[in-house]
Amino acid sequence: MRLFVGVEIDERVRAAAAEAAEDLRSRLKRSRADVRARWVEPENLHVTVWFIGEVKDDRAEEIQRTLQPRCSTPAFELGLRGLGAFPPSGPPRVFWLGVTSGAESMARVYGEVRDRLVGIGFEAETRPYSPHVTIARVKDLGPGAARPVRDALAAVPADCGSCRVATVTLFRSHLSPKGSRYEPLLRVPLS
Repeated sequence: MRLFVGVEIDERVRAAAAEAAEDLRSRLKRSRADVRARWVEPENLHVTVWFIGEVKDDRAEEIQRTLQPRCSTPAFELGLRGLGAFPPSGPPRVFWLGVTSGAESMARVYGEVRDRLVGIGFEAETRPYSPHVTIARVKDLGPGAARPVRDALAAVPADCGSCRVATVTLFRSHLSPKGSRYEPLLRVPLS
């Protein structure tokens, strides 16, 4: 099964994030930038903490046991605002919504999850953790499209508000030709 750890956002913030993504999509169409992207369905919007990937059932059970103890990070407010892209320069591969408040708490949650998963044999990530909500993955970008894309990202007023984060969630990702569906397997409370 395919697993990842993430933080869920509430319905109001998720709706605002979906609206910002739709605004970006409309602006890109109007700009006639040659962009093919897979847009994340609104119900799948979340902040990824750790992508685990494909594991066997017994390994999934071990992961659940390892994640179950309550996290020491206190519950916090998570604010989402502003659009951007990875990588920060050159042709974009991912469009994201930024975490403006709660980033330090997200980094603490990430550190706790990392320490627990590294303790059972997972490889630590070498890149610094950058909390964000992925809204689209770019499949193909035509010649000369990078500049209009970055202009559109800067033009969208993406203030999605904030929500209380009191748990971290282990998700199972079900892949299909129609897109992914995320199933919460375990919710671990924050302090």
